[in-house]
Amino acid sequence: MPDPSRSETADDHPDSSYNTSIRHHGLWPGHMPYLSVGMGEPLLFIPGLVAHNEPPTGTERRFHAELIMPFADDRRVWWVNRRRHLSPNVTMGDLAGQYAAAMRAKFHAPVDIIGTSTGGSIALQLAMDHPDVVRRLVIVSSAYRLSARGIDSQRRLANLLRARHRRGAGAEAMAMQGDSPVSERILRGVGWMLGPTVFNKPYSDVLATITAEEQFDVRDRLHEITAPTFVIGGSKDAYYSEQLFTETANLIHGARLAIYDGVGHGGIFGPRLVADVKQFLHGG
Repeated sequence: MPDPSRSETADDHPDSSYNTSIRHHGLWPGHMPYLSVGMGEPLLFIPGLVAHNEPPTGTERRFHAELIMPFADDRRVWWVNRRRHLSPNVTMGDLAGQYAAAMRAKFHAPVDIIGTSTGGSIALQLAMDHPDVVRRLVIVSSAYRLSARGIDSQRRLANLLRARHRRGAGAEAMAMQGDSPVSERILRGVGWMLGPTVFNKPYSDVLATITAEEQFDVRDRLHEITAPTFVIGGSKDAYYSEQLFTETANLIHGARLAIYDGVGHGGIFGPRLVADVKQFLHGG
């Protein structure tokens, strides 16, 4: 069988600005922006809520590439975002369907998936609605629904964006990444400063995704997931809770669970997570 990780789209662009690995960027089938790093068996990374659905450039592209680089020592990792110009009434089921259609066009077999935050919600939906495209499933900082605090924060974020208050939106988004009142205050200040830079492109797609996730609750369907699943969350996650992570894993047959004590939503990625995910994906 041909190696599906070597298949490229017509608008694939090698990125010569990096020399640590083979990196490409462009548009997937369905006009979904992607980055890819490494070579080997494919691993799909579905990111959380981002400031826009435009193809990332410059520092932003470097940031996303560096996030997935630790998984690329023996894999070709595909970071794939949602497509642009989403319907305001889009649902998580719609978003999962778009990923599934693109994966069937891109790959010749089910692939391993890492879904983080909002991307984890989409990955859960994908595993339920389109099990033929999912081999193994890693859910990071995500669960079958947001917590009440998470929903309230995303509503505030949406209202700030609608009011074009970019500094306030940056502050709201960054504060929720913390793991304590002190870190939340510090990050809120950072977000206030960076808001105009982060939210510098049309954000109708962000608003549509927030609305879709607010309605997302698949607790009663988790038993349908058949792919081997690993749920990872931080005990101080402001968008979810340790209870939600635990319930999500318990309701998926045979799922594994790891709770990182004292870790917030934004601090989950690190050497421990990379090692745990690699062990799981290698069947350990």
